[in-house]
Amino acid sequence: MSSNESRAAVEAVWRSESARIVGALARYTGDFTLAEDLAQEALAEALVSWSVNGIPAQPSGWLLTAGRRRAIDSFRRRAVRDEKYALLARDLSEDEPGVDSLFNPDAIDDDVLSLMFVSCHPVLSKEARIALTLRVVGGMGTEEIARSFLVPVPTIQARITRAKKTLAAAHVPFAVPEKSEIADRLGSVLQVVYLIFSEGAFASGGDSWMRTELAGEARRLARVLVRLAPGPEVFGLLALMELTAARFPARLDAAGLPVLLEDQDRRRWDQSAIRRGRAALSTAVAAGRGLGAYGLQASIAECHAVARTAEETNWQRIVILYEALTRLVPSPVVELNHAVAVAMASGPAVGLQLMDALANRGELKGSHIVPTVRGELLTRLGRHAEAKVALWEALDLCSNAAERSALERKIAELAGKGN
Repeated sequence: MSSNESRAAVEAVWRSESARIVGALARYTGDFTLAEDLAQEALAEALVSWSVNGIPAQPSGWLLTAGRRRAIDSFRRRAVRDEKYALLARDLSEDEPGVDSLFNPDAIDDDVLSLMFVSCHPVLSKEARIALTLRVVGGMGTEEIARSFLVPVPTIQARITRAKKTLAAAHVPFAVPEKSEIADRLGSVLQVVYLIFSEGAFASGGDSWMRTELAGEARRLARVLVRLAPGPEVFGLLALMELTAARFPARLDAAGLPVLLEDQDRRRWDQSAIRRGRAALSTAVAAGRGLGAYGLQASIAECHAVARTAEETNWQRIVILYEALTRLVPSPVVELNHAVAVAMASGPAVGLQLMDALANRGELKGSHIVPTVRGELLTRLGRHAEAKVALWEALDLCSNAAERSALERKIAELAGKGN
């Protein structure tokens, strides 16, 4: 097997199983930082072994076994210095059951959830919590995380390194926190889950526009959180993700290129996901405390879900919901989406005025989304030359292969058209 094939196989397994692997190793070693290092060492070993011996029948089990063996080696190295590890090392044998004891199906949810709460521990800064969790739970590389935050790669690497050192220095245990501690740490956990889902729904790089397995993991984590801390904002987040994921089957055409919301075949939307999302949103509303940021976004998604066509969508209600969201969580991204909604409700000229004001502030400089939206609005206004300039700017900034292809197609469609 070629090294490229083995690397692709390792990356695929890591993407889907990293949280479970790190979580199982953390449960086994009782050391979160060590577990993440062991998992990375197992990955490096797999890159070499799999290219020579082929992909094993149970890739995740292979990685767990490799990580466990490296853990035993680590314990034995520490045995000279640490009596506790010495006692543990004497009882360890590489012949003992490995994967079965590590990969306990009944403990998987707790492992991943424990991983989430450790990564979001209050001793870490907000930025470090998010970056570390995306790294160890979402299985995202530092480059992907950096693109999500629009910051340099070394900045993310430094955040992750400092976070791991801080957790080790603070002796943070690997466990789901007590109920009294959950509320203080839930906000960061929800934010991280949503960022993981967003990366799956709108991949920041790579060849595909979506990473459905990553979005699916975020939804699974949200369902676990609903059982653990069933508050209105947790249900709001779950509703938002279900209603958004319902559109996944219609978001790509036969060539794998993105399809705009208004052009999607709504018959292909997942009605089961819509029902689950609306039920979760109803639960959030029934709490009677008013909707938070995730609940408001879920309400916007529901407006799309219940409309038979783009034209029948209640755009005025969506505009109002975005205005409420802007007051609750001011953000240039929310303002951008508000401008799009205004364009649909009141015409592209009004939306373009809002977009230009946002672009002039420079808060989203470096993102391809602003010129992409401007190009679309200019096209609708018949200002084709200006639209092409905006779309070329978006193409220069975009790193996702599928989205770049869609932009190139739009530019080609405008070729030969005048103002």
